[in-house]
Amino acid sequence: MKRRQFVGAGSGVALAAAVAAVATAPAARAAQTDAAAAAGSTGVTVAPSDSRYPDLSSGMNQRWQARPDKIVLPRTTADVVTAVRDSVTAGKQLSVCSGGHCFEDFVFNADVKININLALMNDVTFDRAMNAFAVGGGATLLDVYEALYDGWGVTIPGGICHSVGVGGHITGGGFGNLSRQYGLTVDHLHAVEVVVVAADGSVRSVVAARDSSDSALRDLFWAHTGGGGGSFGIVTRFWFRTPGATGTPENLLPKAPSQVYATLTNWPWEKVTEDGFSRLVTYWGRWLETHNTPGTTAGSLYSWLMLNHRDSGSMGAVVQIDASLPDAAAVVSDFLAGMDQALGLSSATSRPSGVVDSAYTTTRLLPWLRATRYIGSISPTQLDPTTRGIHKSSHLRTVTPQRQIDAMYRHLTSTDGPSPLSGVVLSASGGRISSVSPTATAVAQRDAIMKANFESLWYDAKDDAKNIAWVRDAFRDVYGDTGGVPVPNGVTDGCYINYPDGDLSDAAFNTSAVPWHDLYWKGNYARLQQVKRAWDPQNVFHHRQSIQP
Repeated sequence: MKRRQFVGAGSGVALAAAVAAVATAPAARAAQTDAAAAAGSTGVTVAPSDSRYPDLSSGMNQRWQARPDKIVLPRTTADVVTAVRDSVTAGKQLSVCSGGHCFEDFVFNADVKININLALMNDVTFDRAMNAFAVGGGATLLDVYEALYDGWGVTIPGGICHSVGVGGHITGGGFGNLSRQYGLTVDHLHAVEVVVVAADGSVRSVVAARDSSDSALRDLFWAHTGGGGGSFGIVTRFWFRTPGATGTPENLLPKAPSQVYATLTNWPWEKVTEDGFSRLVTYWGRWLETHNTPGTTAGSLYSWLMLNHRDSGSMGAVVQIDASLPDAAAVVSDFLAGMDQALGLSSATSRPSGVVDSAYTTTRLLPWLRATRYIGSISPTQLDPTTRGIHKSSHLRTVTPQRQIDAMYRHLTSTDGPSPLSGVVLSASGGRISSVSPTATAVAQRDAIMKANFESLWYDAKDDAKNIAWVRDAFRDVYGDTGGVPVPNGVTDGCYINYPDGDLSDAAFNTSAVPWHDLYWKGNYARLQQVKRAWDPQNVFHHRQSIQP
């Protein structure tokens, strides 16, 4: 099985003035950072001759390689300030890496001369001064899950792939198996520490919080709640506290479930008919559309539907639900039975977990952290750092239309020989996610009920053209009636910035009238541009699809 109305231009002047005021009266933390930077760096610098260089000059997707002059691994915010200052002074393009899972070449490409890798900044602690949990910008999701759970019994609703770095995941919104129950990661974000570059080239760190008294800082915070990474500065620290939460640390973030029902399904392609495929995709989407009320048991169930290419041998699903919720076993049993019945494969069997499974499903009652580690590692390709890949995404607001289902089926049963690790992965949205306004954070697609990830993974560069073509052709066919992309309308709702797709900004692949940035951010893009102009006026932090000033 395989597995991310607006104020006018005049307000920009006011915001720029506010930023200037912040620059003249830096916070105590920023002043301490500058003082520490002056005292000298404590980080690590890796040159091309260093034995570590081959490992650090690429991420998970082996299609993207870089040959930077140096790779800097800072240990402190002061180190990051120094590295950015060196880059600005030398006029060399920089990039920043958290976990290295970016699907596109935004971090590793031929233009990058200084790469700042945050891997050593991975502490997870409770900051009493901020009354919030502090997470280093280089921590992985598993670092966060383990530290928060072991220390306080709490968590954030982050992603399924636990080696992903928080830097990109959180700034893009952050979806995961607990998101229908608790919302997105950014719904629990309290503050960020960001290294920024002023118009005069000076470099400093600032702390921007949800409740900052300064409006410019509040805007900078907002931009990091879904604006994506690599556009405004380098986030060296995140602070988490659920809005309105009070009391001891154990009450400031969502409680992690004690136990969850974790289900894996596996349907052999030889048993799947075209009609059965259509009924399954329709049922899965209809169930999410019907059971979408925040705070209910069904509205908290999370599911991934893996529509793998026929050459893989099977399709599958992953389902998770908090076992303590009312009637959780019955809810998941009914959901599983409906998928089997849609395929015409019904053979109910009672299992020790208490959930009614079938010959094609297996449900286990597991402690939450054990289940999180398990689900995140059942597919070797999720964590395999030797694969090459291409990914495309869409948000859907309704059940997948029949024309799109038919197009998916054609490509999933094609005989053109793409990698067996090719397919379309549907993942649930809605529930608590939809309870937040599309302008409260930078994540605009709040009423979507699912996401789709068109993907292919392979190992050899000689197979690039074949697999890239398969994903491009499938995506263009499925969304052929809207210019080859999922334009925001009553059915589709654009794309997910954490599954970035360079083709969206290429007129050869996006023939719609909707520009790439509106596919990611819709009406929120204008405000993101305003923040970009105010906080990164030199456009120091940029890549192929960063916010344009």
